[in-house]
Amino acid sequence: MTLEMIKFEHSVFALPFAMTAAALAVHSGQAAPGSMAGRLFWIIIAMVAARSAAMTFNRLVDARIDGLNPRTRSRHLPAQLISPSFAWTFLAVSAAVFLLAARQLNRLCFLLAPLALGIIFFYSFTKRFTSFSHVVLGFALGIAPAAAWIAVAGSVDPRILWLAAAVTLWTAGFDIIYSCQDFEFDRESGLFSFPARFGLARALLLARVLHAAMVLCLIFLAQSFGLGLLSLAGIAMVAALLVYEHSLVKADDLTRVNAAFFTVNGYVSVLFFCFWAADMWMSLRGKL
Repeated sequence: MTLEMIKFEHSVFALPFAMTAAALAVHSGQAAPGSMAGRLFWIIIAMVAARSAAMTFNRLVDARIDGLNPRTRSRHLPAQLISPSFAWTFLAVSAAVFLLAARQLNRLCFLLAPLALGIIFFYSFTKRFTSFSHVVLGFALGIAPAAAWIAVAGSVDPRILWLAAAVTLWTAGFDIIYSCQDFEFDRESGLFSFPARFGLARALLLARVLHAAMVLCLIFLAQSFGLGLLSLAGIAMVAALLVYEHSLVKADDLTRVNAAFFTVNGYVSVLFFCFWAADMWMSLRGKL
């Protein structure tokens, strides 16, 4: 029931991009492949724990609003399937596990961990005062690849910021699509989602622009690391999936938003990682 509350399956969104960043760090000589097992374990623990804490905090902060929204009133807290005290305890444990994982990685990760928690918690308040809460959510996920690079290298390389930007733009775009479902409720409740303020048609147009910008960031990322044809094929696959995602949703037909939101974006992140990991693996074999 707890995993249902935090939508555990949605961890597939950012995790493959973080794994890609870790692989890029190895590809760039920041760590030997044979030394990565322990680091990857703690990166995964940190990612899952941070996301669990963030989702639980979001559910707690939005419990009253979720109870008023017909689409979300059956969620665990407003439906009283889980108590607030349990949720706060789960949040504290998740945050503690995240801090432990960051400490196991390196000193810089541990020092930045409270800032990361602050960013992902801050998102939950933003739709109360800005129409660009979607970008804040994007940034909260976008820091994951940079964090994974730091976990491996112990420092930041400006090149990995292309991937952080790509994830930020991608997340902001699909969150705008998802928020279209609450267009009328957000307007009536005075919430500042982009669709509620600017309308469904403009919101979907912005989502397309953000996803096009994401693809450009990925092209710059591939160029900056000198990757090969498989990485470009991965970008082409991402672009094709995003085009398909936008074909599923129209301003006058939101019946396939869930398919566009979860199913397609799950394929985006996983297939991107597979193509890029294969590219880096082929490059590594060529050097042996």
